Amino acid sequence: MPLRRRAALLGALLLAHPAHAQDTAPNAPRRVAVHAAHLIDPATGERSDGVTVLVRGDRVERVLTRGERAPNGYAAIDLGAATLLPGLIDVHTHVTSQSGNYYDDTFRRSPIDAAVVAHVYARRTLEAGFTTIRDVGAPELVDVALRDAIARGDVVGPRMLVATLPLSATGGHGDLNGFSPYLRFDGMSGIADGVDAVRHRVRENVKRGADWIKVLAGAGVLSEEESAGAPQYTQAELDAIVDEARMWGRKVAAHAHGTEAIHRAVLAGVASVEHGGLVDSATAAMMATRGTFLVPDIYTDVYILEHGAEMGLPPKILDKERWLRTQQDTNWRRAVRLGVKLAFGTDAGVYPHGQNARQFALLVEHLGLSPLDAVRMATTNAAELLGMPDRLGEVKAGYYADLVAVGGDPLKDVRELERVRFVMKGGEVVVRK
Repeated sequence: MPLRRRAALLGALLLAHPAHAQDTAPNAPRRVAVHAAHLIDPATGERSDGVTVLVRGDRVERVLTRGERAPNGYAAIDLGAATLLPGLIDVHTHVTSQSGNYYDDTFRRSPIDAAVVAHVYARRTLEAGFTTIRDVGAPELVDVALRDAIARGDVVGPRMLVATLPLSATGGHGDLNGFSPYLRFDGMSGIADGVDAVRHRVRENVKRGADWIKVLAGAGVLSEEESAGAPQYTQAELDAIVDEARMWGRKVAAHAHGTEAIHRAVLAGVASVEHGGLVDSATAAMMATRGTFLVPDIYTDVYILEHGAEMGLPPKILDKERWLRTQQDTNWRRAVRLGVKLAFGTDAGVYPHGQNARQFALLVEHLGLSPLDAVRMATTNAAELLGMPDRLGEVKAGYYADLVAVGGDPLKDVRELERVRFVMKGGEVVVRK
């Protein structure tokens, strides 16, 4: 056939089938139709039956209900009798590390060890159904490197927002306490004292890639200060941290167990209080009025009491944890009654990564939440805290194509979320059992 005639024939074929030509273009986004028996909308609590989620590239294109058929050109994924939910979100993780033995972790491991294994923990988290996480503290910018490697597609893991080095007062929760004064570690540090110093530290963290600012507003459990609840930053310092972060377009998460530390952090304008087990009624009421989120990490506390001895934790730390557990449930329940918004955060890394979903049942059992309330903490509420309510937390057109599927109904048995059988992140299938 002459060359001119072949060219004319090819042109006619392309004009006759323009959609096909577009679909097969090398850079055309992949299109997938995910079918399942049920879909739960955490925003409303409603369950739709016989749904098909159309995915184009990394976004949800449309959700079809019973009787609507997917158009041609979509690769089909049929999950049968499964129940679909939005991808889960954990807003308090430490995905670059995992507790083993207290003294080995403190003295025998370096940030290089963290960097070598961080991608393993990230993958376990994603495979457990957590498609987005906020990581609230890591050594030597390992979290920044991991976030960027995941975004590039070099390693598999959840979408990450990171805080880099937490700000800590000298002698505070982020400092090394209880050991010889001649013992020190070289490397990057988040320790800063005074208004000027904490402002500089915020700027440094932003410069190095922080999406969030994390401040250790009070004492903690897994450090050897005298108290788990004492405040460790002044009101002026906390005000400066929040003000500086706001100027750079960042929000602040405050670690705080104790009443006064929580109160100061809320007055300063932090977006979330992490832990918050000793929150009193007045401060909880203020949190509700201001819209400050509470992130109660109950699974971590239970895990420490069950496994602390085998982790080699010093008696002082275990005593602090036992005392704290006697207070938390009562205070958290009161905060719920007063209307404080809760987001799902687990302190992953204290316990083995990939077990994040074990917290759902504890929230229901100890805080008196419904399964739907617990699901909202890890979807719509978490998306709101992260400033991404138009992209995360629901299965809707334009949102990230983050999907998880379970075999049963998690609104009847929330432990179903511990047994995910399908995970999609940004349109890519990660798990299918």
